[in-house]
Amino acid sequence: MGHENITEFILLGLFSDEDVKAACFVLFLLCYLAILLGNLLVLLTIRGSHLSEQPMYFFLSYLSFMDICFTSAVAPKLIKDLLVQRKTISYNSCIAQMFYAHFFGATGIFILVSMAYDRYAAICRPLHYMIIMSRQVCYVLVMASLIGAFIHSIMQILIIIGLPFCGPNQVDHYFCDVFPLLKLACTDTSLLVIAIITTTGVMSILAFVALVISYIIILSTLRTHSSDSRRKALSTCGSHITVVLMYFLPLIFTYVPMVDSVSDDKVFALFYTMVAPMFNPLIYTLRNTDMKNAMRKVWCQDKLFEGK
Repeated sequence: MGHENITEFILLGLFSDEDVKAACFVLFLLCYLAILLGNLLVLLTIRGSHLSEQPMYFFLSYLSFMDICFTSAVAPKLIKDLLVQRKTISYNSCIAQMFYAHFFGATGIFILVSMAYDRYAAICRPLHYMIIMSRQVCYVLVMASLIGAFIHSIMQILIIIGLPFCGPNQVDHYFCDVFPLLKLACTDTSLLVIAIITTTGVMSILAFVALVISYIIILSTLRTHSSDSRRKALSTCGSHITVVLMYFLPLIFTYVPMVDSVSDDKVFALFYTMVAPMFNPLIYTLRNTDMKNAMRKVWCQDKLFEGK
């Protein structure tokens, strides 16, 4: 790396319109608080109740934690930048933000895949379910998710830190990500773009295909079940499918670029950085009787004791 490397980047953010910024500041701040509160509520409810013994909720508590970390890697800076004129970020902070966003984001994706495997085991192999999804297996799947995400993130970072940046330093995005940074490198990055699309794009698509296949198997198995157990299974699977679609579709559109369009990427990125993490807790709690009962037990028991 030469001495001409720039030491900070300017994030162009989502909008240039000042009036929109003030409204978005309030909106995004409320969204971020909703993400923190919603996911903490899910996390603490599962950890404070018997639900944590069930693999599905064990994974869900980790997914909620990853959502909090993932959004926290991006949202506070985005919200703060809506109030300032010069949205600068140092080179090191930029690299760190990129690492954390990819690490927590990818871990969340791998956990979603683990959750699909859990649903498959519960519905298609009910007699062996406790063996297939033992506590050890759950921990192994979480560890594998973390290791896989770490390898993925390190690869992204190694690509970027090997590049010379000699200006311009305006990143056309609201957080540091691989594609907007590659555009600023003072060298030909076309091969790297192909490499990233191949690794991240293929990872997203493979994970998505694995999820789709597992759900095709699950739904075909459900045809033989009684209508009551079918309804219960479909409700838990429905929540999971909704969350998966909210994560994966924007991701696939971002990392499998049809045309060279960063402005669309910003909109898609809002989906997986703000929208999906905000709706996850709602999707999993509103449609889920076990979760509602656990919430009543965990959060309402103090009031019962006070009344006695």
